[in-house]
Amino acid sequence: MTHRFLRALALAASVLGASTLCAAQTFPQKPVRVVLPYSAGSGPDAVVRQVGEKLGQAWGQQVIVDNKPGSNGWISTGEVKRSAPDGYTLLTVDATHMTLQPTLYKSLPFDPVKDFEPVAPLYHTNFFVVVGANAPWKTMAELLADAKAKGGRMTYGTWGYGSVAHIGAAMLESATGTQMTHVPFKELPLLYTSVATGEVDWAFGTAATVAPLVQAKKVRLLAYAAPARMPGQESVPTMGEAGGPAGFELGTWVALYAPKGTPRPVIERINAAVNKALSEPDVKGRLAGFGFQPWAAPSADITRSADADTRRYGAIVRQASISLD
Repeated sequence: MTHRFLRALALAASVLGASTLCAAQTFPQKPVRVVLPYSAGSGPDAVVRQVGEKLGQAWGQQVIVDNKPGSNGWISTGEVKRSAPDGYTLLTVDATHMTLQPTLYKSLPFDPVKDFEPVAPLYHTNFFVVVGANAPWKTMAELLADAKAKGGRMTYGTWGYGSVAHIGAAMLESATGTQMTHVPFKELPLLYTSVATGEVDWAFGTAATVAPLVQAKKVRLLAYAAPARMPGQESVPTMGEAGGPAGFELGTWVALYAPKGTPRPVIERINAAVNKALSEPDVKGRLAGFGFQPWAAPSADITRSADADTRRYGAIVRQASISLD
């Protein structure tokens, strides 16, 4: 009886595996919906729409982009968490949702590991240190020296308490032995306008978010928080080159996730299609226009990046006693 049961179990598993593989090979057979916690017209939205168009052409099925911003991204994460794990509902999120929020909140309405499967990276980008065009500092060394001299009176703006920019500034303070005053903003345009007018001394920003003010010569890019200079912005030195802490990095990444339990063959099929789309010249050009670097890679690379960021952010959050609960 035992042998018969084991043979039957093995046969059932074999049939199930073959069925799953067959379903993956014919995936998708209906429209695929991508839910994202960003507004229409934002950088992530524009990238997902262009990649989605490529996927739709390759698959012969529509890719629907469903914008559901608000509530720290929890509206989007909650909806996808509750969706069927079949690959037809995907989630686009960034490092904040999957690595930073778990270190800031004692209780989250989702678990990045238990509720989701990483599917495909989309892009990554690093941040610039942004100052007003008339600011007195020409290098990071000058800005940090002034910060030390002012003893906490230098200000930096961010797009919110507990944001990547806030944690990044805490990392910079820790690395340089400085203390500065955090000024959170609710809206990005107001943040960078305040930097331009000198209401706050500096801020972190991506190439995309500050491009209009840079072009209008209302702000300057003082340093790039990355190991090497950014293509297209080669005149801006890295943090170390500008007199800041050597090796200081601050950035974010955006990736696709699926509900936990989505079959591995389906994930691999989506991953391969996304990687192909990211290699297309027009997609690469659109990403470059935003200052984003395409991140075509296996889904396991998301896990490695998420684990590393969680450890790094967790350490500074505990050191600086930052909490949103």
